[in-house]
Amino acid sequence: MVSLTVEDTAVGTALPAQAFSIRRADLVRYAGASGDFNVIHWNERVATSVGLPGVIAHGMFTMALAARVVTDWAGDPARVVEYGVRFTRPVPVPDDDTGATVEVTGVVAAVLENDRVRVDLTVSQAGAKVLGRAQAVVQL
Repeated sequence: MVSLTVEDTAVGTALPAQAFSIRRADLVRYAGASGDFNVIHWNERVATSVGLPGVIAHGMFTMALAARVVTDWAGDPARVVEYGVRFTRPVPVPDDDTGATVEVTGVVAAVLENDRVRVDLTVSQAGAKVLGRAQAVVQL
């Protein structure tokens, strides 16, 4: 486990950035695991008929990928004591071998009481933010 302490974790500390590839098969697996079989996550015709750019990734799947940046940095998922985001833009997932890439960066934005820090995440796809106010509180 990583040994994070308040003394060596200051405001401005950057978390290692990560990029996650999402393909249609990932959406099928996530639907099975989550029970979210909404048609917009697998049917192009239906997705575009309701005004979407195509099949989109589940918001909670995108949220979970972003959280991995924090849990990987923290060394233990149990250290994440709060986590929240706003869904601001869908992540279209093309039906090809490439799919979509979600890029996640994070920075310690505040040192809090009780040996906790707030991490602010930037989550984007094709240069556009897909999650807003993505923040986690980590117990050091």
